[in-house]
Amino acid sequence: MKILNFGSLNIDRVYNVDEFVKPGETISSKNMGIFAGGKGLNQSVAVAKAGAEIYHAGMIGKEGQFLKELLEDNNVNTSLLKTVEGETGHAVIQVNRNGQNCILLYSGANHKIDEAYVDYVLQNFEEGDILILQNEISCLDYIVKKAYDKKMKIALNPSPINENIEKIELGKIEWLILNEIEGEALTGEKHPDRIVSCLLNRFSNLKIVLTLGDKGSVYKDAKESVKQSVYKVKAVDTTAAGDTFTGYFIAGISKSEDIKDILKTASMAAAISVSRKGAANSIPNISQVDEKRDTMEENI
Repeated sequence: MKILNFGSLNIDRVYNVDEFVKPGETISSKNMGIFAGGKGLNQSVAVAKAGAEIYHAGMIGKEGQFLKELLEDNNVNTSLLKTVEGETGHAVIQVNRNGQNCILLYSGANHKIDEAYVDYVLQNFEEGDILILQNEISCLDYIVKKAYDKKMKIALNPSPINENIEKIELGKIEWLILNEIEGEALTGEKHPDRIVSCLLNRFSNLKIVLTLGDKGSVYKDAKESVKQSVYKVKAVDTTAAGDTFTGYFIAGISKSEDIKDILKTASMAAAISVSRKGAANSIPNISQVDEKRDTMEENI
């Protein structure tokens, strides 16, 4: 079984502020840093750091070569990555004093993905392989259709939530990994139980992972339901928390681990991530996660 992440790669410009800037307001940041990011890149790094092999497909501009190097340094296979003319995708990220963030995205090369490139990438994969997708690249509906036709197992993180998600046939998705905001946008429901029930009533094949911030996470499919609380840590930067969780979840699935154990490991990995600054560089490796989890559970 192979894992492919067909995902975004961004250059993150991160500004630390006391409070998020308001309309019409000009403020000064305390400091600024440039980091590798993009939901796709972060999730690939997380899968690799969780101990699974992964391929990353996507597009960057010439100034984005350090993103490719970072993936390779973290044991992500970049043989399918393509460099194109134009700017690499980038993000402007504000992080406030509580470690919360708000993000402005520019798609850049992430939206130059076309059907020919999709066909080139997917010819290297087959039935049973896992495909990870987010909503930061172009051609998403075509990728889903072609991967489903090849009987690949698709994990979708519908973030950022927008009209492009409406083009996706969720009946073709195996794992839907989303937060409460995305869940409400897809269902019109606010309560977590109602979000999950509504999605399963419409798409009984789905395996749903709903992340609930400081309230933990919920997994539910047609046969099984599991709840996981969060591991309490001091939040420094939440930028890569969701991507860390997603990557560790998929890595656990690829190793056929028990869902309860997968959620515990993914939750601990996300907790460690929010205690560190940055995006991809905040993601822990599996030995750090196991050590921290053992220590915290011994103290319960």
